[in-house]
Amino acid sequence: MAWIRTLCVAAVLVVLTPPYAALAVIAALLGVKDRPGGIYDWIAHTWTVAVVSAAGIRVRVHGAERLVESRTAPRIFASNHVSWFDVFVLGSIIPRFAFVAKMEILKIPIFGPGARAIGTVPIDRNNRKSAFASYEEAATRIARGRSVIVFPEGTRGTAYPLRPFKKGPFVLAIAAQAAVVPTVVYGTLPIFPRDSYRMHTGGGVVDVEFLEPVPTEGLDYEARDAVSRTVHNRMEEALARHGVQPVSATAPQVMTPDD
Repeated sequence: MAWIRTLCVAAVLVVLTPPYAALAVIAALLGVKDRPGGIYDWIAHTWTVAVVSAAGIRVRVHGAERLVESRTAPRIFASNHVSWFDVFVLGSIIPRFAFVAKMEILKIPIFGPGARAIGTVPIDRNNRKSAFASYEEAATRIARGRSVIVFPEGTRGTAYPLRPFKKGPFVLAIAAQAAVVPTVVYGTLPIFPRDSYRMHTGGGVVDVEFLEPVPTEGLDYEARDAVSRTVHNRMEEALARHGVQPVSATAPQVMTPDD
């Protein structure tokens, strides 16, 4: 069953990605405006929903009111990250979103230009100045009414316990004065773990929990660590309800600034 689902997902990616990416690039070149429910939102939503459906994944959403709130007040959704399917699952349910993604991903032929055209923000974490410029671009997306999805752990993990967070996403939140929604995705790890090139299970149930937002209004740069700790703690508490224990109760929860 898993290999059949793998083929289905591959087929969807091969069939849909080129025309969708081309459509997004052409729309951008023609100056089509980014607006709620417009072509860029349609492309992103339809593409991610198609991949999730092909994988046979059933998504259960907890805290759906956070999604409703984001339609009128864009948020930063800070999620854990253990699988490529985290991206597709979140993209299929969060309205009007943009991702902050590694620069390398946007260099992929066909996909990269399309992702950039629909609003994905590239980030080079090996260049501190460039990274913060990317967060400034993401803040502009928020100001224009688009929520931003970030993975503060920086990259995919191999297990559910949270790793230390990067500071950048919380600097972004404060700069944009946007509330941070701690987000927990649980169930994607056995479906498509890191360093795998195929699905390990044929679909399954994935739970996505949107927790109480952490406000940033009125905060300044010095509050970034406090915001990060609050988000990290709420996510750990949510993961504990799934039986996930922290790596260490005394481990630091905030990393030094991105290199």
